[in-house]
Amino acid sequence: MKHVKTCLFATFIALTMMSCKTQNLFSVTKEVIKPQTADPIFAYDPGYEHKIRVDDKVNISVWGQEDMSIGSVYGIYNSNEVYGKWLLVDSRGEISVPRVGEMKVTGMTVPQLKDSIRTLAAKWVQNPIVDVKVMNKEITLLGEFRNPAVIHVDKDNNTLLEMVAKVGGFEFYADLKKIRVLRNDADGKVKVAKIDLTTNGDISSSNLQLHPGDVVIAPSKKHKDFDKRISTIIPFASSATAAAILLGAF
Repeated sequence: MKHVKTCLFATFIALTMMSCKTQNLFSVTKEVIKPQTADPIFAYDPGYEHKIRVDDKVNISVWGQEDMSIGSVYGIYNSNEVYGKWLLVDSRGEISVPRVGEMKVTGMTVPQLKDSIRTLAAKWVQNPIVDVKVMNKEITLLGEFRNPAVIHVDKDNNTLLEMVAKVGGFEFYADLKKIRVLRNDADGKVKVAKIDLTTNGDISSSNLQLHPGDVVIAPSKKHKDFDKRISTIIPFASSATAAAILLGAF
């Protein structure tokens, strides 16, 4: 009986220690492992600007010209994506601009599109004030985050840790050594960056610049399912240990 109690106790301690292992952000290690972001598509670009793509939602505002505006930020109507008005960039990369007609916009940045519309609007308006906004710029975070979400971003320059903070950080079972960032290149192919947030390397390189349309995935540690299963076994093991103790007392 004493042998049984010893085995049960040893098993309980081993399982407890196995499930209590933690990971720290940017922990000190002897070997610094750089993130696998060799693909130039993930290179940091301080001058990065979002380029308009097919299926983007665009609104146009021309001050004092409601007939030339779609979802104007200068008007009395709501101009957000859900309730406002916007133009959808079609499969040909075009939008229908009031008075102007069909206009090719894919590949253009917002400042470039503003300049183009300002030049065209000058035919009817003296010194036109023009504003353009892409309304569906989003970054998606999936997996072991506290609040996985699709985050709307207004600015172009965003970072990985900034987005992680917006969803409340990581869950306990997030595998911080295997964070993945997915991004579509110009040909529509998906590129993947592999990030290890537990190394004490260059934080600026681990804190990857994120673009609208990126998907960040935080996978689970391998033993998550095991821990869930063992959580139903431990109460039984504890009961068996208690029973063995009682039996030994008599």
